[in-house]
Amino acid sequence: MTDDLKLMVEAAIEAGQIARARRRGGLEVQSKAGGSPVTDGDLAVNAFLTERLRKARPDYGWLSEETADDPARLARARIFVVDPVDGTVAYIKGLPWWTVALAVVEHGEPVAAVVHAPDLDETYTAIRGKGAWLNGEAITASRTERLAGAAILADPALLARPIWRHPWPELRLERRNSIAYRLALVGAGVFDAAISLGPKWDWDVVAGTLIATEGGAFVSDHGGRPLHFNRPVPQQASLICATPGLYPLILGQCGPIALTDPNDGIP
Repeated sequence: MTDDLKLMVEAAIEAGQIARARRRGGLEVQSKAGGSPVTDGDLAVNAFLTERLRKARPDYGWLSEETADDPARLARARIFVVDPVDGTVAYIKGLPWWTVALAVVEHGEPVAAVVHAPDLDETYTAIRGKGAWLNGEAITASRTERLAGAAILADPALLARPIWRHPWPELRLERRNSIAYRLALVGAGVFDAAISLGPKWDWDVVAGTLIATEGGAFVSDHGGRPLHFNRPVPQQASLICATPGLYPLILGQCGPIALTDPNDGIP
């Protein structure tokens, strides 16, 4: 997968340059169905990545947030999964927490991934079974084993809801717009966990999932089920990413919370 990773790193860096140039020129912002924003920068990056990646690998399938889904991807052994701009709100507001997130998925599992944060000059990469890196330097998840005082990426309002098995202890809570970036930060040991109970599209989580797991973190839905990609509905029920020490503790907190997978019942 080294060649695929090299291709994606080069494409992600150029895509970040395109996105920043578009923002400097003034973005055109629209609302998609459901209310989330999309800019002409998102669409320009998507067009560039479609041309660059699909031309280089015409036999790969394609799944992107900004491209109409083609069920033909389900028959492909390998597909690109692309989020041209993950964290569009941060991108619009000039905050640095947006990324270009790219992955190759083979038979439902990510095998190569890039999460590039252009405003931070950070490029996270991973190859299945080979490790994960930040700007070429190996990364690893933290060894935190206690919830009290842990650094967690989550919405404070979510953790304050009366849905958990026990009240949460004192935590260091922060937020980052890009979901892919949150996962990469856990894989790099900057944070100890990331928690989100809402459904997550494949393009939001697949690249970060490989980076986090290759860094030594655990990733699943809140029921403890591993994430599997390139399914008929390209969506995950929820997202838990944590150090090996915290992961079982967080799953224990999630015990009372119902789990609904968008692909349940689909052959």
